[in-house]
Amino acid sequence: MKPVVVERRKFLAGAGLAWLSSLTPAGAERLMAADILFASAYKDSGGNYGVAILDEAGSIVSTHPLPGRGHGFAANPKLQWLVAFARRPGNFAVAIHRRKSTEPVLFHTPVDRHFYGHGVFSEDGRLLYAAENAFETGEGAIGVYDVTDGFTRISEFPSHGVGPHEIVLMPDGKTLCVANGGIRTHPDQGRQKLNLPTMAPSMALIDTATGKLLSSHTLPANLHRLSLRHMAVDARRQVWIGGQYEGDLLDDVPVLARLDDDKGLVSVEIEDPVSAALNKYAGSVAISNDGKTLAVTSPKSGVLVRLDTITGKTLDMTFDPGTCGVQARRDGFISASETGRFGQASHPRAWDNHIARV
Repeated sequence: MKPVVVERRKFLAGAGLAWLSSLTPAGAERLMAADILFASAYKDSGGNYGVAILDEAGSIVSTHPLPGRGHGFAANPKLQWLVAFARRPGNFAVAIHRRKSTEPVLFHTPVDRHFYGHGVFSEDGRLLYAAENAFETGEGAIGVYDVTDGFTRISEFPSHGVGPHEIVLMPDGKTLCVANGGIRTHPDQGRQKLNLPTMAPSMALIDTATGKLLSSHTLPANLHRLSLRHMAVDARRQVWIGGQYEGDLLDDVPVLARLDDDKGLVSVEIEDPVSAALNKYAGSVAISNDGKTLAVTSPKSGVLVRLDTITGKTLDMTFDPGTCGVQARRDGFISASETGRFGQASHPRAWDNHIARV
């Protein structure tokens, strides 16, 4: 099946210029007053998809159309680009410049690839790494895009697993950490999961210079149906991973894992009431600015849980229907829900799974 490619001219006619030049007076005022801005994909009440830029109060600074449903982001503070990725199995991404009044850049995967909704910039901001599916073989790939040449795809290397989802750049600036969810899909079957009995999720550490696998980590065999999806790195360089369990609903399994230099990949035990609230599904994870607190959400139950990254103990949990997106702010975390809440504000939009800090 050949993916549908959005025609660039038609998209740009609706998208206009970059967000800085399209601000309303109220949006410009919010921009000038904001120390921190966030981005989240949404679906509005008319069924249209887009990306919103918001301030810490949850007020909208600007909105920008997307040709389909968005998912995650890559944000680059040096070259000022924000990239929104299509939700799997979408094949488009849109790059918006946050300072120049230039048109957004719409780009695509090759016809035999699709995005998994996440990516990350290189340390110098000149390359973009994107999680992709080589769907005819079922192998995961990391597409490499040249930011300085209009996000042209220049190469790829293996994700060293199946179903790569979120990617983070480790603090050394040279190593990618890839959460291979282990689930094989094909766009001919939409979002159907094709290999649940033989799932093999893994965490791969990859050298960005060569694409070489530095190390691969797996959980015990009895957890092979815990699809490893979303990540955040704490102050001690530990990677916290949120999983989504694809096994029997009655199984007693953890939803979190942790990867560190000493112990490798280990599951994180959480006390029963909190574990039950997460319902074997972590929708999004984030680390506080000081690196000492982890936030985990589950849209299935609308719960947001905060844990101490040193002790692993639960600090608190709050409930709000449909909560999933979460990100660090100055004094803790901001979250959003599919019912329209963003922080303390409410909008006629269903916010998607993730919030990026831009």
